[in-house]
Amino acid sequence: MQKLRTSISILSAIILLNSCNSALQSFKKGQKKFDNGEYELAIKELQKASGAGYELGKTNYLIAESYRLSNRPLQAGDYYEKALTSNSRENDLRYHLAMTQKMQGKYKEAGENLEKYLSGIPSKELKNKAQTEIDLLPEVEELANKKTYIEVKPLSLNSSGTEFAPIPQGNELIFTASRKDVIYKNNGLPFLGLYRAALNTPTEAGTPTLFSATIFKDNANEGTPTFSKDGKMMVFARGNTGKRSDASPDVDLYISRNIDGEWSEPEMVSVSDSLAWDGCPSFSADNKTLYFGSNRAGGKGGIDIYRANIDNAGRFGRAINMGSDINTAGDEMFPYVSKDGKLYFSSDGHAGIGGLDLYSATRVNGEIKVEHLGIPLNSRFDDFGLVAIDSTKGYFASNRDSGKGDDDIYYYENTQPGKKYENVPPVVAKKEEPKKKIIRYFLAGNITDINNKALDSVKVAILDNSTNQAIEEAYTKGEGTFGKVKMEEEKTYTIVTEKKGYFTKREPFTMVGKSVSLDKLTKVETDTVFYASIKMEKPEVGKEITKTFNIAPIYYNLDKSDIRSDASSELDRIVQVLVDNPNIKLELGSHTDSRATTEYNLKLSQRRADSAVSYIISKGISPARIVAKGYGESQLVNKCADGVPCSEEEHQANRRTEFKVLEVK
Repeated sequence: MQKLRTSISILSAIILLNSCNSALQSFKKGQKKFDNGEYELAIKELQKASGAGYELGKTNYLIAESYRLSNRPLQAGDYYEKALTSNSRENDLRYHLAMTQKMQGKYKEAGENLEKYLSGIPSKELKNKAQTEIDLLPEVEELANKKTYIEVKPLSLNSSGTEFAPIPQGNELIFTASRKDVIYKNNGLPFLGLYRAALNTPTEAGTPTLFSATIFKDNANEGTPTFSKDGKMMVFARGNTGKRSDASPDVDLYISRNIDGEWSEPEMVSVSDSLAWDGCPSFSADNKTLYFGSNRAGGKGGIDIYRANIDNAGRFGRAINMGSDINTAGDEMFPYVSKDGKLYFSSDGHAGIGGLDLYSATRVNGEIKVEHLGIPLNSRFDDFGLVAIDSTKGYFASNRDSGKGDDDIYYYENTQPGKKYENVPPVVAKKEEPKKKIIRYFLAGNITDINNKALDSVKVAILDNSTNQAIEEAYTKGEGTFGKVKMEEEKTYTIVTEKKGYFTKREPFTMVGKSVSLDKLTKVETDTVFYASIKMEKPEVGKEITKTFNIAPIYYNLDKSDIRSDASSELDRIVQVLVDNPNIKLELGSHTDSRATTEYNLKLSQRRADSAVSYIISKGISPARIVAKGYGESQLVNKCADGVPCSEEEHQANRRTEFKVLEVK
């Protein structure tokens, strides 16, 4: 018995040691990815270490920093909180936590953390910014209650990815989007590129297409274009690809000219500083000045707005900082000068309600006046890249939580031209108890096909996820709209759309985190409407359905065919698709990486397909509705063929199962 106890103790110690080593290795990998700026990959490794309880203060802080540096501040806030709870000693933790709290409208908590940060040993870079934030907080709370007569609507081309920097050109909209095939390791999204779409209405756009094959680089970020008055010259920003042959280690401005309908090979603009970040360019209305953002040496701090004169021969003069009336210790970006000479820009250094806010700057009697553009152009999130069509309407971008993805494009219009701010009548206080404030939440939306054509007679069911029961069923009208459906705070829902000839789809909708503080309300009763935009597609033989239903391919471990836990959740969604769409039959096509022989891999891929089919059959789906097909290594998704050196991550991308429509009844 004593020997048995000793053996058990040794075994437990070995298991514990292996677990610690695994967590340590995940932390080291994550830290290396973080140092390389590969923040999405860093997060995945560091979360493994955090889940194993390894150095929680430091690990959670690095996760938070990865989210912040890849422009995901709200996710960062959760991990700053965890790091603080875990007694992290990181010096700037409270400052960054305060900035995320400000974006959440938690101004009191933000102020308290900024005070604590300054009472410690603040960094030289952030000390003045922290004091400025404290000084501006009273003004910020006032701005948060200042609503304009402007109405904001999302564009139909928005997706779960990134869309921003809208530029109207004739009857088209040129914009920046994360739609390339190669993934940017900084944020886990596809690289950015330039795209165009026809505008049927100010908010309804046709199918986006690539702007120019000459401009396109599959492994570099490209975006934020500006065009000369005649549309023949374009300046845009391009990021470094990571190759040694690149002329600059950062983001630079490039110029291209339209010659006989074709855009020329881009060349770096002479005013661009190859050692700095230079981006978001904008021509003045007369084409005599180029405005842009830069963090070059000698600025006011962060990214500043600069201007450079352009002579009659098209040559750029030296870059001139726009001065401290506009530039602050924070970031000032996305300049745009309207036809009437007003400068619009985004900043997180002036008094704002969270993230980047939109401002205008005008010169009055020799002095520059900077004005916050109010709500709803501004939100608690990043609002930027405004382009005015005229004095009452235009476009801008925002990553506000009512959008479809990371950054989305919005159309704005002043519903009462000439008026700026709503005049809300003051509530007359009575001696008795004040009336209890009430806020009601609703969901409305629109449904279109993949060509953005409105679909009528679509059956829409709103399911309460806690009961899986429909709280309301309705049919869309001729313009493809539905709603308003009453929502409850902190609940999650599923929107089920059904129409003959189309896939039945399920789209999630959550009210978690969307509640408005009653203290912020100026009216006794307030209605808030959230909007959902859903696209429906027709089932077609040969169609691969992962994108249609936002389902990821399932992956396998090396030389294995069993279903992993992360794959089972995706297969459960395939089961739901088959239940919702009894008229379709699917092929489950499985693949391997290139390692091992062709014959062995063909058999391995068939075992993988059989495993996936068996899983689905076990959930009650008829075997007649699914076919298992192994393709071996014949359909690799990347370069990793025999003899080509590849990382384990690249090989993993090939060990997958995909889902294709075989038959439509």
